[in-house]
Amino acid sequence: MALRPVQVNIKAGDDSALGRFWADALGWDMDSEGPGVTNLVPAGFSWPGPAAVCVDLVRVPDPETVDYRVHLELASASDAHHAELVARFTRLGATPVDNGDVPWTDLADPEGNVFSVLEPREVYRDTGPIAAVVVDCADPRAMARFWDAAIDWTTHETTDDRAVLRSAAGVGPYLEFRRVPEGGAVSTRVHLDVMPYAGDDQAAEVARLEALGATSVDIGQGDVSWKVLTDPEGNEFCVLRAG
Repeated sequence: MALRPVQVNIKAGDDSALGRFWADALGWDMDSEGPGVTNLVPAGFSWPGPAAVCVDLVRVPDPETVDYRVHLELASASDAHHAELVARFTRLGATPVDNGDVPWTDLADPEGNVFSVLEPREVYRDTGPIAAVVVDCADPRAMARFWDAAIDWTTHETTDDRAVLRSAAGVGPYLEFRRVPEGGAVSTRVHLDVMPYAGDDQAAEVARLEALGATSVDIGQGDVSWKVLTDPEGNEFCVLRAG
């Protein structure tokens, strides 16, 4: 049995409008599987696959008070490309976020979700537009132990401050766990969705995750096809049905 990250889920007041922003920002195609859900995938991409972690935007009726601890970091190929991306995202409706004297640029999307446009880094040259899905945490080593067992990605680095995983195929973005001080997480409404492979059983995967330290939670989702869990540090994620 195994799970694979397949998308980040962004809860939105207006999924269509926020979807247009992110589709233009990433250069991806925009579609919808039904009212209140907007799907973004790279052009020509066959979902799911290791070359991309896609984006689903799901409409929610009311603003949430919880601060999710997941945010996106976008890759740039050069200093000029970095500047062009920041200018383009600003024209699309992003706003600057002051993070002090750092080489990257922090922005907030039109609904306030903070994301980063990174300065050129060789490690991210082949990830696609999303360099990394970043989870703020207290203990990267503990998070790496859980997620290394939970999904079929390979751990590349583990320190007291940072843990890094990537698809064993060596393509697509990285999943990074970074230690932050209490209260230091950025503000987003983003979480990760994972999926079993075809033929694997969703309920068995949920039980396996619970044995690893995850907790099934009821957030008012009702009768839906996915299962909502939290990892050992309380970060929400969803297990979709096998596809």
